[in-house]
Amino acid sequence: MNVSVVVPAFNEASRIGAVLRPLVYCPLIDEVIVVDDGSDDGTADVARAFGVKVVSLPENRGKAVALDRGIAQARNEALLFLDADLVGLRGEHVEALLRAYERGGVDMVVGVFSSGRMNTDLAQKLNPFASGQRVLSKTLWQRAKENVHEMNYGIEIALSRLAAKEGWETERVKLEGVTHILKEEKRGFAKGVADRLRMYGDMIKWLVKKV
Repeated sequence: MNVSVVVPAFNEASRIGAVLRPLVYCPLIDEVIVVDDGSDDGTADVARAFGVKVVSLPENRGKAVALDRGIAQARNEALLFLDADLVGLRGEHVEALLRAYERGGVDMVVGVFSSGRMNTDLAQKLNPFASGQRVLSKTLWQRAKENVHEMNYGIEIALSRLAAKEGWETERVKLEGVTHILKEEKRGFAKGVADRLRMYGDMIKWLVKKV
């Protein structure tokens, strides 16, 4: 199985290396694509230093658009999505996600944080549908991406809702010791809270939207 990894990133220069390092050494991965979503902190330069493909957007367009632009460049049918701010990601986590998909019988694999940080563990227990760590086919993405420019952080909810509606077989894989940096830690409390509220707004919009 050949796999293309798509990593959307906005101002993650200090963090993205920790995500790319296990990817470039994983024998199951054929291609890594970082989509620099209008960053101004050198995110693209850090990614290029790892020898991966970089797609640079001139301005910040949001997660859903960044994913779609990366997928348009991917040469493989099997896709792995990973967030650029993960902490604790190791090669065995990546392989567990891909092996679950490779075994067959599932349409989508979702990675769920476990034993990383109390707040992120709890958030994903309460709402595993919001996880950005997923494996699925390019064909299923094309079915799910309608109105992609409006989705932004609602993209994970949209994928999960379509999976439920169409009866996709979905498997969850625990990512032991993995977490991510909170928005408040990245951007300061006030801006982080504002960004978080926007993210929740996107998710709520797609929770209540008729699929």
